[in-house]
Amino acid sequence: MNAVVIEGKEAVVEQNVPLPEYPSNYILVKSMAIGGNPTDWKHIEYGIGPQRSIVGCDVSGEIVSMGKDVDTSKFQIGDYVFSFAHGNCVRKPDNGAFADYVALDSEITFKLPKETKFSNSDTISEGKVSTFEEAASIPLTWFTAGCALFHVMKLEYDVDASTPQHNFPILVWGGGSPLGQAVTQLVKKYHGYSKIIVVASRKHEKQLLEYGADEVFDYHDADVITQIKNKYNNIQHLLDCVSSPDTTLQQVYQCASDTENAIVLNFASQKIDGIKQELRRSNVDVTYAAVYLSLGYDVFIAGMKFPADPLCKKNMIRYTKEINPRLLNGEFHHPPIVVYKNGLKGAVKLTKDIQNGVNAGEKLVAIFN
Repeated sequence: MNAVVIEGKEAVVEQNVPLPEYPSNYILVKSMAIGGNPTDWKHIEYGIGPQRSIVGCDVSGEIVSMGKDVDTSKFQIGDYVFSFAHGNCVRKPDNGAFADYVALDSEITFKLPKETKFSNSDTISEGKVSTFEEAASIPLTWFTAGCALFHVMKLEYDVDASTPQHNFPILVWGGGSPLGQAVTQLVKKYHGYSKIIVVASRKHEKQLLEYGADEVFDYHDADVITQIKNKYNNIQHLLDCVSSPDTTLQQVYQCASDTENAIVLNFASQKIDGIKQELRRSNVDVTYAAVYLSLGYDVFIAGMKFPADPLCKKNMIRYTKEINPRLLNGEFHHPPIVVYKNGLKGAVKLTKDIQNGVNAGEKLVAIFN
């Protein structure tokens, strides 16, 4: 098959790459569309991924083969599905989404209707998932959000709750990002907090309010932290959806309650020692969500080992069942999408474009048709 692999500090298309080997609970999928994420270029630029390892996480496509332990009441050869792989993986460098064929864990794979088609559009507005491009925009972002909220923060699936699960606000910094958009929708749907306070560019305000945000602060404002603290000094759960250790993580930390115990969750594997000494407070801790633990294995990234977490896998299996129908019926919306042609060549270009900051609140997706 053909695949995008790491060569030096570049993503390149390579031919005659062997099909990935995979466990008995996995499915092999022929790629229809593939979605880009910041983690793709970071694995390349920072030397996290092994040389010649296959790039990419998000894919939608058609099942062409199944392991013997796949639940045949759920999946059959020929079904359309979408999920994520751990691209540029130290443990499994032969499997990534930017390839003609991708192996996926069937237990955390979403299913698409048989009538799913391509959109035949260059750009797609936010909305329900109904095409291959829209499906490919979802997996890593939404599993990351789910891991944070329903595994780390331990929210419940209380759709019909009359009161919030937590009687204090949540802060979502980076709300305009695809991850921030997903978090905001999930918190609103499951009545997680008394208020959803979002920090984002003002251009995303209208959409975020429609998703359920109660108030949007503009991160461009020099005094944005003061604005937040003056109005909301009781924020105990804070999510940094940008997770830049030297900047946003420090800013988010300062927004936490002065008196109540608070937790700042990030997506860059940072703990309290990542906070500048002069900012640290005894009542505010730092934790992280590691979405790759959803796959049920030890994860090795940048010389660090994250031990397998069976509870994370269990929680994400339930999450898959819970939100799959809600993505398809429009209760949850995918982000705006920019579509790239030419399959793997398009994937190489979108990876570089994400690194260069071309997208702002959009998902970049490459198609194979």
